[in-house]
Amino acid sequence: MSNQECCKIDAVVTVDAKGQIVLPKDLRERAQLKPNDKLAVIGVERGDKVCCIVMMKAEALGSTVKNMLGPIFDEAFK
Repeated sequence: MSNQECCKIDAVVTVDAKGQIVLPKDLRERAQLKPNDKLAVIGVERGDKVCCIVMMKAEALGSTVKNMLGPIFDEAFK
């Protein structure tokens, strides 16, 4: 694997009173998100609390989740 980063912080968003967030336009465009696209929301637990929330296109679910996210979280939680 190369030393190129696969993940970085693209934005900090705020949860409003209704529990909603807005993804910045530039991020939506780069991710090629369109109205009505489905995103899977994945909560990563540490102990009995969710410590990380990951979103990915629902169409990419399946073994991709484990193969892609597993090594990232293994490294992050060393």
